[in-house]
Amino acid sequence: MDNRDVIGSWLSGPRAAAEQMGVEFGYRGERLGLPESGPGSIASIGRRVAAVFIDWILCVVIAYGLIAGRDVHLANNWALAVFGAVSLIGLALVGATPGKLIMRLRVVGVDGSRLSPLAALVRTVLLLIVIPAVVWDRDTRGLHDKAAKSVEVRI
Repeated sequence: MDNRDVIGSWLSGPRAAAEQMGVEFGYRGERLGLPESGPGSIASIGRRVAAVFIDWILCVVIAYGLIAGRDVHLANNWALAVFGAVSLIGLALVGATPGKLIMRLRVVGVDGSRLSPLAALVRTVLLLIVIPAVVWDRDTRGLHDKAAKSVEVRI
């Protein structure tokens, strides 16, 4: 192997290098038994980010309404608390937050069942920490989803 192969694999990433060696990864969700596309397939990153953005804007509006513009820093803290409450309640009751429903997404257990309140709590707490949510596996499930044994799917 010459230096160009080593540098090329480093630049393109480990997945591209493994694919060049003949490793077959399949589609996202195949290992979980989910369909490749359509309802029940793993939600795309774009839809998930849009859902979180919608939820965050909603929670900021609610927090500013509760604080009534008295203290911006306090309202930001309240927005995070409201975001956690909306996420926990939404996931425990219907498996989705308002943003997820608008983006046609739902969070379910890897076996397709509804999340238990404990799993919803674990997922929400790890989501609020942020770091577990941005570390993904090859199925694009964040550490918060892996800890809660959940997956975000299209509906």
